[in-house]
Amino acid sequence: MKTTFADLLASGRPVVADGGMGTMLFSAGMVRGHAPESWNVEHPDIVRGIHAAYIQAGAQIILTNTFGGNRIRLGMHKLAARTCLFNTAAVQLARSEADAAALPVVVGGSIGPTGALLEPHGELTLYEAVSAFEEQALALNGVDVFWIETMSDLEEVRAAITGCRKANADTPIVTTMTFDTNGRTMMGVKPEQATEALQNLGVIALGANCGNGPAEIEQVIEKMHRSSSAVLVAKANAGLPHMHGDIAVYDATPEVMAAYASRVLGQGARIIGACCGSTPDHIRAIANALQNIDTPIKDGKHS
Repeated sequence: MKTTFADLLASGRPVVADGGMGTMLFSAGMVRGHAPESWNVEHPDIVRGIHAAYIQAGAQIILTNTFGGNRIRLGMHKLAARTCLFNTAAVQLARSEADAAALPVVVGGSIGPTGALLEPHGELTLYEAVSAFEEQALALNGVDVFWIETMSDLEEVRAAITGCRKANADTPIVTTMTFDTNGRTMMGVKPEQATEALQNLGVIALGANCGNGPAEIEQVIEKMHRSSSAVLVAKANAGLPHMHGDIAVYDATPEVMAAYASRVLGQGARIIGACCGSTPDHIRAIANALQNIDTPIKDGKHS
């Protein structure tokens, strides 16, 4: 059922986001080194099926299979020329499942890092980054919200936001960063710094995703909540990975992620889902845990 991001938040209830896309694609047979976005064209039924499984598990927000869908990152796979095709196909797949759902579901256009460092740390110019993000955002036409995620550099976040607004100034923006280096991002950004900067950039919600598992995200959200009244997003990895051959297996069970959902809600998160290593089973457990919260959220916490 089609809805808007604002309407989803209007209930005052916690909102359930989806889980890992890459994890599900690997379980479907994708091999490492392959561009996940190409499956939007090569295996559309599998991608649609993953969206459907997350919706059936209780996800109210699903993200398009476009995390690495900018031309710079796709260029690493020699697929830059197919940027528009992959993103457009991804929107169609997610949109079809969201609109067919019995309950309201929002489609977020996933926008991840370029995989290159901006000047002066690397060779990527601000202009090139903005242009790449604008191109991707234009191809994500039809999403309900631009979902900029797993960022470590505030300058790249600014470039992504600028690109999105140049593409469509009316589409709201959510931004999450990953704090996987002693409570900071890889580029040294603290949660409080991220909160202040992202609020000033006018995003509709902000928070943390990926990282080193639930405990880390809980600490980040608590720090963000202490310094802000923003709508906060928590999407933790399903624990820590252990390599079984070439496959990364994550150690957090659905029960562990359900407990995380309850805790991070109390620490101030409003939108709660999962990231790497998670499956529809994890999201179902999260949705069930949040469903048991009887009262609406007040000031980031349930009363």
